[in-house]
Parts: sequence; structure tokens; C-alpha cells
Amino acid sequence: MAWTALRVQETSEVTSRYAIVAVPVVVDERKERENWTPKPRSAFAADLRQHFSTGVSSSTRPSLHTRPGGSTGGTRYGRASLELRRYQSAFEQARPPSPASLGKPSQAKTYRKTRKLLRRLVQLSAILGAVYAVDNYAYDACLTRSVRTFSIGLLIALDYKLNFRPDPWVGDSISDLHARTAQRVFDLLRANGGLYMKIGQAIAMQSAILPEEMQKMFARMFDDAPQNEWKQVEKVIREDFGKSPEDVFGVSFSGDPSKGIMERTARASASVAQVHWARLPDGREVAIKIQKREIARQVGWDLWAFRTVTKIYTWWFDIPLYHLVPYISERLMLETDFQNEAKNAAKMRDLIQGEPRLRDRVYIPECYHELSSKRVMTAEWIEGIRLWDKEGITGTWHGGWRQGSPGAGGKQLDPPPPSVAASVSPKHSTDEKLKPTRDAWRGPAQTGGLGLNLRPVMETMVGLFSAQMFLWGLVHCDPHPGNIFIRRLPSGKPELVLIDHGLYIQMDPKFRREYALFWRSLMTFDNATIARITRDEWGINAPDIFASATLMRPYEGGDGKTLADIRAMSQKEQKERQFEMQQKMRQGIKDILANQDKFPQELIFIGRNLRIVQGNNQFLGSPVNRVKITGTWASRALAESAEASWRVRWREYGRHLLFRLVLTGTDVVFYWSKVRQWFGVGRGMDDDLEQSMRKMAGR
Repeated sequence: MAWTALRVQETSEVTSRYAIVAVPVVVDERKERENWTPKPRSAFAADLRQHFSTGVSSSTRPSLHTRPGGSTGGTRYGRASLELRRYQSAFEQARPPSPASLGKPSQAKTYRKTRKLLRRLVQLSAILGAVYAVDNYAYDACLTRSVRTFSIGLLIALDYKLNFRPDPWVGDSISDLHARTAQRVFDLLRANGGLYMKIGQAIAMQSAILPEEMQKMFARMFDDAPQNEWKQVEKVIREDFGKSPEDVFGVSFSGDPSKGIMERTARASASVAQVHWARLPDGREVAIKIQKREIARQVGWDLWAFRTVTKIYTWWFDIPLYHLVPYISERLMLETDFQNEAKNAAKMRDLIQGEPRLRDRVYIPECYHELSSKRVMTAEWIEGIRLWDKEGITGTWHGGWRQGSPGAGGKQLDPPPPSVAASVSPKHSTDEKLKPTRDAWRGPAQTGGLGLNLRPVMETMVGLFSAQMFLWGLVHCDPHPGNIFIRRLPSGKPELVLIDHGLYIQMDPKFRREYALFWRSLMTFDNATIARITRDEWGINAPDIFASATLMRPYEGGDGKTLADIRAMSQKEQKERQFEMQQKMRQGIKDILANQDKFPQELIFIGRNLRIVQGNNQFLGSPVNRVKITGTWASRALAESAEASWRVRWREYGRHLLFRLVLTGTDVVFYWSKVRQWFGVGRGMDDDLEQSMRKMAGR
């Protein structure tokens, strides 16, 4: 009978590995039953071990090719069959486990919460990504800028809440806290741009009453802002006029000599707008001020963020600031209306022409209303030296005897050569320069200047803004160095050109007279009048601090409470003294803004004007006694008031003469500062005054 049996077979002579293979075996069943004796399983296991350990060669092991009747005989086959049975009985037949032995089935884990959370995170990421993309490409990042404002504002508020103390938890002193805040605010304003840059410029001009760290950081806020591409500029012009720039201004970008020419690359770029040079077909050379396209959409969001943050700070720090927000927002909103700016410029031009003391010293560029809109303003192009170019103002004049600088006195500029128009390319260059340089007056080496003295320059500037405050009540509130040009008249005298008339305030006649009287009282230490005006009329409970902020130096009149407090703290440890001084300044601000109904909100922007004018004088080395000039214009305005009767005017004129005598005392301080400046001890009167203010502020 044929059986299928297992046989151990060596699979590799090198590694001595074995395998059990199936072989056909012919077995005599009757003989096998007679000779077979059962053995225990342990014996089979021992046989297996002995078999695998003997190392029998393959020639002596049962072979697949052994056949019945061969040379080995039948006995060998019987022995092999017996051995095979022993091997088979050593193993049990495999049987599947019963269901009872497996136990109850357990439900597989689904991780529903994890999957749900992951799904929500993916959905939230997709939504945020879509909102960010739509906000950036359709809404000029209005939402992103607001979120950035709130996050930085919250971080600053928490930092001050935790670390405004003599021994801060983070940092070594309050100065470190101010430095961190200055960096954060600077980065925020730079990142957001637009109206935020205007806020930064306002901060930059307040170093007399703000921490020094702020002044150092924000001094860079007057740098040029990035300009928009020409495609964006063209869209603004088309949206406002319904026509292309070529049709609106009569210019050609294909070299047509019968048309005007216009630079598609901006000559200057500020926070809100950029300026392009053009020469119209009728020969007028103009500056085309074009608002950046994103500003119209951003301004509403920016002012909303400004209102929200101010309201939170008012509650958090207990400083009544929020009631000033509507007035400030209104002024800033008007600054984006170029038609309003053109009206302000026209008003100021008429007022200056009617004032003999300023008519030949100040020039306001003419605006062309037919070429202007809400976002585009076309005005006369100005060739001149900006106020921050001190060397350009004082350098040697090479322009010739009885000759003025280009455009001085409103003289029409020389036209560019015909080759300029022919060189215009239809393809816009990234650095398109078509305007003639007109700098022959600098000399062959281009090292010369206007040859002017700084004293008459600053006398004109201080006189101009004093007349705005005390005579007309129409005040330019953004007179920083970038908005003032200086030109040389044929007489050799300076001519001041004032541009950018967007930020103006109109003073109430009653308040204008009170402010002039306040200034005259400051100069004569008339403490009773100062207290009556500030407390009764303006609702200010800290006259001495407000007087110091107005003069930009510690006021030594009044009850002397401020100076007394300073002297009382002079012996304290430096950190504690710095903290207490700034706490008193904080309380002083609360006292100034105590009565919100009476406080004249115009003072916010008037103070900005005064501080910028002081900064300009300080930058030029304090060539004039700014306080004396301002006080003189205030007293003169009271004597020349058209609203007063002739008796009042005569009485005020007599007081004005007496006032002029009293002001000689300020000259002593001024010339003493000059002497110290000549010997290298000081840098001028306004620098000395600012050091006094810093001392009062505890810095």
C-alpha cells in the first residue's frame, strides 16, 4: 500500500539546514502491525534530537529515489516506514479554536473626538486662509492690519500693567519697558503704513513729554514710504476723472512733442499719497499728488481700530483719552480729502497775501482745481531745498548776483529741452527721470547752497505759524521738515514755501483770543489770568503742567507745585524716582483732561504744531528765540483784534508795548544759551529747554 510520509532532508551542505518533505512509501501493512510497538512521545522527541544531532551524511539517509527491490532491500523500507510513523505521532493535528474559547468580541476603537478635532482644525485653517486671501487681495489687508493692531495693543497693555513699577518683573528699569514698547509700536506702524505713519510722525515730534526711547525710535518716521506701481496710480485717476492720465493732463507717453510730459515714477512717496512731476501743454510745471489706492478702503478700518484701542486704554489705564477720538478722527479723515486740502491751501494763500509782514517771505503753491479731485490734487511744482538740508541752505551761493533760486517768488520755471519729450518711452521705466535738474546755482562741483542765514529762516517760520494761531485761527498742524521748502529770492533773502495743507484746524474766535491771552500771561507770570483761563474756561486742573507743555520748558510761575515735587524726589533712589515722576506726569495728564466738556480739543493739534516748530528750530541749532517770537505775535494779535472796540484795542496796544519790554528778559536766557553753544557746552536754547522738560518728566 502506498503512503505519503515525511522525511528529513538536508537542504544545504554549507549551512546544514534540513527540511521535512513528503515522499511516497510502499509499506507492508500486515508486517508493520506485527512488528510495531508504540513509544511515548518523549521517546520520539529524543529520536528526533538524536537524528538531527548525529550529522549523518546524505548518502546514508533515506533517499527520494529508493525503490522497492533495490539494492537496499525491503528491510530498509520497513525501517523507514516505522521511523516515519514515529515522526507523525510526535505532532498533533491542528484544530481551529472554538468560539467560546475566544471570549466576547470587543468593538474596534474609532477615535471620534480626535477625528472631529482634526476635521475642525482643517476646516478652520481653510477658512482662515480664505479670509486672509480675500482680505489681502480684495480689501487691502484691512482686517489683517486691525488684528495686528489689537494684538500688539493688548501685548503693550499687559506689559505696562505688569512691569510699570520701580522694580519691573521683566527688564531692569522702566526705561527697558519704554524701549520695548517703542520697538513694538514702531514695527506696528511700519507694517500697517497709511494713517498709522501719520500717528508715528505725531509721536516723533513729542520727545519733550514722552520717554526718550520713543523719540530715538520714531525719529525714522519721516523716511519716504514705499510708492505704488503706475498701474495703481492710473486706476485712481480713471476712477476719479473717468479718463486716462493722458486725457486728463494732456500728456503723452509716446513722445508726442505737441503734448505735455509726465513721470510715471513718483518723485516722493508719503504715508497717504505720492507725488508725480509733469509739465502741461501750456507750460505749467505741476506736482500731481495722487492718493494711494488702498487708503480709501483702509482709512475707515484704521480709525475704527484707533477708536477701539483708545477706548480700551481709557478704561484700562484710567486716562480720559477716548473723548478726544471723534475730533482726531474727523481731522484725519479730512486729510484724505484732497479737495479739502486745495481749499485750505487757497485760504492760506489769500491770508498771507493780505499780511505785509509775511507777504514777501512766505509762498503757498497755487492749486489747479480743474485738475483736482477727492483723491488727486494738482498744484504748482516747487523747486527748493527742504528744511532738513541744513548744508544746502547755508552753503555758498553760486547762482550769481541778484539772482534767485529756480521758481523763487513764483517765477515760471525754464522748460526742459525738446529732447526730453522725444525720449519718453511707451514702456514705463522703473526709474523714469524727465524733470530737468536745475542745480547750476550749486556750482561746478555741486557743493554750494542757497547762501542763507538760518536766523531769518526760522524767524519767518515761527512768525508764520504764530500768525496762523493768533491772527487768523487757521492752523497748519503738520509743519514737519518734509513739508517746508526754502528758496533764495533775488534780494538774497529766504523764501519759505509751505506745502501739504491737508491737516488744518479752525479755531473758534473766542478760544483764539483766550489762547493769545494765555500766551502773554505765560510770559509775564500772570498766574491769576492763567488759572482763570485754564480752570474756568478750559477745565484744566493742572495749570503748571499745561503751561510747561505749552512752553516746552518747566513753568516757574503758578504755585510752584511741580518744581517742588521734583526737588522733593531728587534724593530718592533713581528707579524709584523715575517711577514716581512718571506717575505724577500720568496724573498731570488726567488733570489736564479732567473736564471733558470744557477742554478745547483744538489744543491737541496746536500743541503738535508748537512741538514741531520747536523741533525744527532745535534741528537748525536754535538760531532764534522761539518763545519770544511766539509771545510777541500773541500780544500783537490782542492789540490788533478786529472784533474789539477801539478803546480795548488802545488798552491792549499799551499792554503790548509794556510786554515788549518785559520780553527782553528772555533774550538774556537766549544769548546765554548762545554763549554756551559757542564754547561747546550746550547746543542752543531749545535743546536746553528740552533737557529741562526731560528732567521734569523723570528721564
